[in-house]
Amino acid sequence: MNEIDRIKYLRIALMIVGLIFTFGIWPLTVVWPSGWSWHAEGRSYYLEMIIGIYATLGVFLILAARNPLAHRSLIWFTVWSSIVHGGIMTAQSFDGDHNMGHLMGDDLALLLVAAVLALLTPREGKSEVREAQ
Repeated sequence: MNEIDRIKYLRIALMIVGLIFTFGIWPLTVVWPSGWSWHAEGRSYYLEMIIGIYATLGVFLILAARNPLAHRSLIWFTVWSSIVHGGIMTAQSFDGDHNMGHLMGDDLALLLVAAVLALLTPREGKSEVREAQ
């Protein structure tokens, strides 16, 4: 895949991930709580905090989609924080059967986000695509 195509697909991926982070996490916790909601009994301050953080990140990923090369650090933050967050949640999923749904829910989703963005993001200095494209 050439660099122009990578940037095109990266823009699309940033928009999709940004929209899901901004508007999709809360509905997923309602529809599939065993795969998306930790501490689901009663009001969860933890869940509210996570939704707020990911919604904010989602807005910035949508903005980064306009010019991904200018926002590499944000994209790499998303990649590495998703790997760390997903890895921690994967380990925590094995702490009782009630958490196993996360392995096919938010754990898998975060690791997939990290993989897609990492594969599509050009490495600094290697891209010949200019900011105007």
